[in-house]
Amino acid sequence: MTAARGVLLCPITMGVLLQSLFILILLLLGSCLHPAAAFPKGCYPSEEEGLKTFRCSNAQLTEVPRDIPNDTNKLYLDFNQIPFLPHDAFRDLPLLLELDLSHNAITRIESGAFQGLAEHLHSLDLSSNRLVSVSKDAFSNLKTKVNLSNNPWLCDCRLQELIRAVELVADSSGGIVCDSSTQEEHVGKAFLQVIADTDFCNVYKKTTDIAMLVTMFGWFAMVISYLVYYVRQNQEDARRHLEYLKSLPSKQRRSEESSTISTVV
Repeated sequence: MTAARGVLLCPITMGVLLQSLFILILLLLGSCLHPAAAFPKGCYPSEEEGLKTFRCSNAQLTEVPRDIPNDTNKLYLDFNQIPFLPHDAFRDLPLLLELDLSHNAITRIESGAFQGLAEHLHSLDLSSNRLVSVSKDAFSNLKTKVNLSNNPWLCDCRLQELIRAVELVADSSGGIVCDSSTQEEHVGKAFLQVIADTDFCNVYKKTTDIAMLVTMFGWFAMVISYLVYYVRQNQEDARRHLEYLKSLPSKQRRSEESSTISTVV
């Protein structure tokens, strides 16, 4: 009886062990095939119109996440609190077509932030951020259409160079408004309306040229003043010395006069 029970329990135990091992293998495979657990909270992958999409909209992000699948075609990082875009922020996304960074707190874009996206990216949304001034070099080699509307722009030569270097999204140019400007009368006006009558870069060049001329004139005036002072001082010293010589006896005076004349010459 006991032997029969042992024979019966043995296959049951083996069955339980095999079942546990099978479940463990499934869990390990699942963690490798579905890395979604590594995604930031509020982010998830999906497929839209045949394009691989990664959404992190309104996920309270304070930086660009690093665990984005590198085959992503559309990336949504809108409505977060991202303050700046560092160098190589999107370097591992060679197939990215669309990038939405609207409604963040971006104040700074480092040169090379979009490095690696030039080949495929065709839509970049930076609207409704806190951009005041951005170098055109930040968008170097990009052929994408860019939305720069609803930012507190400083209207100056730098913004003028940026606008000329990028292709704006259709109907977005009216949203690029001067929040501040090197010329007070431009505040509150659309930038493209302003540069129709004002060349900020030409004004800047003229201002720089005038400043250089003023500086050079100042140095020239200082040199002339010093030379005049030096000549007058030497003349005064010579006059005093001659008057002193006149008061001496004639023989000693002739000797020192010749010495003074040779010195002056």
